[in-house]
Amino acid sequence: MFTIDFSDHTHLVKEAWFTQIDKLLTFAKEQENIEEEAELSVTFVDKHEIQEINKMYRDKDKVTDVISFALEEDEPEITGIEMPRVLGDIIICTDVAQEQADAYGHSFERELGFLALHGFLHLLGYDHMNEQDEKQMFERQDQILNAYGLTRD
Repeated sequence: MFTIDFSDHTHLVKEAWFTQIDKLLTFAKEQENIEEEAELSVTFVDKHEIQEINKMYRDKDKVTDVISFALEEDEPEITGIEMPRVLGDIIICTDVAQEQADAYGHSFERELGFLALHGFLHLLGYDHMNEQDEKQMFERQDQILNAYGLTRD
């Protein structure tokens, strides 16, 4: 089972957004060959809140589009107890998502999917701290988005 806990701090999120992200990340989980039970959270926030989060946890006093907090570490296994794999938290700024969709000339749904998948891949250990890692992560994002059918068109 794959569980995504959604939270809307903006009070503007449409039910269709939850459905789209749930389907996309479930597809991405399969594409990444994650077979065990897993869970994560996706929270929608405005510019003010994401700037505060970015400042508090990343020491960057600026607005951003998505922030991920991976919860998986080298945790000791507890034998005899079936527990889901807790991946972490994805925080998406819907204001920035809309601005970026407009700037890139594609749908809001595509941008929202891109940001959710980007955050998901971070939870799985992908990163873009150097050119090689960035190339790998963005290629993987494009592969999953295209296979899912969420293209830039």
